[in-house]
Amino acid sequence: MKVYVATSNVGKLREMAEMFAGSDMQLATFAEYQSPVEGDTSYAENAALKARALYAQLQRSGRRANVLADDSGLEVYALDHRPGVLSAFYGGTHATWPDRRKKLLAELAAAGSDDRRARFVSAMHFIDDAGREFASMGTVDGEIAPAERGDGGFSFDPIFLYPPAAKTFAELDEAEKNRVSHRAIAVAALMAAVRASAVGFTPGR
Repeated sequence: MKVYVATSNVGKLREMAEMFAGSDMQLATFAEYQSPVEGDTSYAENAALKARALYAQLQRSGRRANVLADDSGLEVYALDHRPGVLSAFYGGTHATWPDRRKKLLAELAAAGSDDRRARFVSAMHFIDDAGREFASMGTVDGEIAPAERGDGGFSFDPIFLYPPAAKTFAELDEAEKNRVSHRAIAVAALMAAVRASAVGFTPGR
């Protein structure tokens, strides 16, 4: 079944495609997707907003299809859980991910706290081609590393330390990260919700 993902983030799409590799979902992007203006309070609301926007855009193009959206962020306890739902805009709309990581490390140092606890959060929203909606959440706990480590991943991965492996997400190999990440947990919960549904999927067109 073809599923259009509401994203222009190549790293996120590649990661999600890996997570759905064992299912019957083949993920793709819609070149004409226009991202809606996101809110600043809820991952779940933003994921639903993006999924519904893409669903409507596909319908206007003459397609009724399955769609999937994710909204995720990093929450740092000593920074009152910022950057949170606004993680993608931390440091300004034109900031690069290295800029954002540098800013977060500097802000945490300025806070003067020994508390380096953090967590990644992912909310997913799926709409099948019949219009049925499914939602899920996933979180993973960790810490902010003192400096960037690793060359893999994207976003805040190089400074997010995952204690069970004593590595940052950017140091984990892709398969390992895709087993333990917030997004992996959200995907598993979403698939469980879909499978528990009384009505099966209608293949996308």
